Amino acid sequence: MDQHITIDWTSCQGHGLCAELLPEHITLDEWGYPLVDGRPIPPRTRKRARGAAADCPVLALKLGQV
Repeated sequence: MDQHITIDWTSCQGHGLCAELLPEHITLDEWGYPLVDGRPIPPRTRKRARGAAADCPVLALKLGQV
């Protein structure tokens, strides 16, 4: 099953670390908040995606099945 990245918008504070750790799937808007491309995370990228979710300062980034 495909895994996707989601953002908990009530927790996100716009630190931008997620875009640095996973630039092929996350960019930042003009205020520094993440924009997720919505594509499934390929198996070769899942370990880094899990790391990006774990490294989020407010744990707003989630990797899960949709």
